[in-house]
Amino acid sequence: MAQPGKVFGSFTEAVADIPDGAVIAFGGFAGPGTPYNLTKALLAQGAKRLTCIANTTGGAHQPRMPDLGMLVENGQVAKVVCSFTAATRPTDVLPFTKYYESGEVEAELVPQGTLAERLRAAGAGIPAFYTPTAVGTELAEGRETRVINGREYLLEYALPCDVAFIRAFRADTAGNLQFRLAQRNFCPLMAMAAKLTIVEVEEDILPAGAMDPDQVHLPGLFVQRMVRVPPPPEGLWTTRRQERAK
Repeated sequence: MAQPGKVFGSFTEAVADIPDGAVIAFGGFAGPGTPYNLTKALLAQGAKRLTCIANTTGGAHQPRMPDLGMLVENGQVAKVVCSFTAATRPTDVLPFTKYYESGEVEAELVPQGTLAERLRAAGAGIPAFYTPTAVGTELAEGRETRVINGREYLLEYALPCDVAFIRAFRADTAGNLQFRLAQRNFCPLMAMAAKLTIVEVEEDILPAGAMDPDQVHLPGLFVQRMVRVPPPPEGLWTTRRQERAK
């Protein structure tokens, strides 16, 4: 059962009411910023026709951890919005690729910086913006551009989402978060762009006010639910953290 306030007792409970058709953002790159435990819980929960926003669909790193690609394989995803729909190295293969190429799942390719800015714009209440990124490429075909001060820019729209799955190093019961390493790449932006932010937290969740304000990277205003990641094997960590725990 959920504890009072924002702290939930399990990942299962934290994702239980996510509906079919939800737009969900998945924080981080592969590694310490990735919400493995929340992804695993969503796999078991089974919500379908999801639109998933992430840097990549995952699946190239071994041993494989719960990732967006597993949600695709499980038939839960209708569309993916990400910066990498294929592996960055020819020796790697993303499980998602065959589903996209067969037309089973739609994909929207967004340059990495543009993806971050579309999320930031959503959190800031900015509906759209112009960027030079992707001008003159296939990504700009048939889309609105505008010349400003002699340079052509592409119109991009904000990317709001229903839910954000993110990972944080430390939190207090008010939802104030501290990030570490790759957790700061997309997690804060996704939290601000979402109606509902669910966080998996690595350290014990502190009482409200116990964190040094100078260490707060995201205020609790943007956080609705948190779950403490239990130690392995119950909780999923990065591969490096698992190795250190052995």
